This record gives sequence, C-alpha cells and structure tokens, in this order.
Amino acid sequence: MRVLLDWKVKKKLLAEEVVRILYRRKAILIGEFTLTSGMKSPYYIDLRVIPSYPLDFDKICDAYAQMISNEIGSFDKIAGVPTAGIPFATLIAYKLKKPLIYVRKRSERLHGRGKLVEGVLLKGERVILVDDVATTGISLLLTAESVINHGGVVVGGVVLVDREQGAEENLKSRGIQLYSLVKISSAAKLLFNEGLISKECYNKIIGVEL
Repeated sequence: MRVLLDWKVKKKLLAEEVVRILYRRKAILIGEFTLTSGMKSPYYIDLRVIPSYPLDFDKICDAYAQMISNEIGSFDKIAGVPTAGIPFATLIAYKLKKPLIYVRKRSERLHGRGKLVEGVLLKGERVILVDDVATTGISLLLTAESVINHGGVVVGGVVLVDREQGAEENLKSRGIQLYSLVKISSAAKLLFNEGLISKECYNKIIGVEL
C-alpha cells in the first residue's frame, strides 16, 4: 500500500513537470485545429517537437518508463504506434531494456518482406503499445489489431496525455487498458493555477462554453 501511495505522489509530480515542459516547448497550442480523427479542437498537443530537445525528451521518456514500471505487470515487448509514438517507444524500450517493434501505417506502401509489424514478434508475446496522445483511441486500436494479427497479445496502451475524448472507453471495450501520465483536464488546471493560460483558454480546453 505504501509503495502504491508513494508512486501516486511521484506520478503527480512527474505529470506536473511534464506539463510545464510541454508548455515551455509550445507543445500545447491554443487555437482552432482539426485532429487526425477529424474532430475539431480548440487546442492541440504536438509532441513531435519534443525529440528536438534532447534533455526534455529524456525526462519525458523517463516519466513514461517509470509509469510503465509501476503500473504495468510483466510484458515482453514495446510497440511504437505510427508515427508520433515511435521515437518515444524507441527510447523507452532502451531505458527498460525491452525489445522494440513498431507498426507501419496501413496506407504505407510495403517493401521487402511486406510486413506491417517490423522487428521480431513471436506468437503469444505480450506487448504494450506506446503513443504520444490518446483522443478516440483509433490509432492505438489499429496498432493493436496489427500486433494481434501477427500473433502478439496486447496488454496495454501507454500515452503521455489522455485528451479524455473516448480513448479509455474504446480501448476498454476491446479488452485493452489505457495508461496515461496526465489527463488534459489536470494539465489545463495546472497551467491556469500557475497563471500560464487565461480562464478563457482553460474553459476552452476543458470544454466549457463561454
């Protein structure tokens, strides 16, 4: 019980540090955006910029690795979700000393062996999926399907930020648990409390009509 409590406190501190990094690196943007899912959004989380800042990239992947170590049981391999999740999955796999696989987008033209799953995946191996952000969970579900079709068993999906727009429920309906370091409502609250965003921006992020 004490270990679990200690991790909850540490996770909160890690999440707060990560949110500050995202804000400082302009990885949280306010405006009008169209997401990959086709949904309209008053904010955008662009984690693709983070690998351009090596120290922050390392800190964020450390946070991922700690969450995986504390919240997920045993597993065999880490799979990167295309495309934004692959850089994070690569460094996390290295930190955890776990084999890495990654999944190609189905729209890509396949060459060589014509596989959607790159790397070595044996039948029955337990795999966790790593992505940057979860919205509806569609990218995670498509990746999970490819892993399962290649004989793997998906034991969880891990993201840095959960936008709280259905991903957790959609993954749960397929027997996959979603793990996130921070939920967007908590991130917005921290930024507002620290005076980094206005009340108007906060309301936009959490979906309050003005």
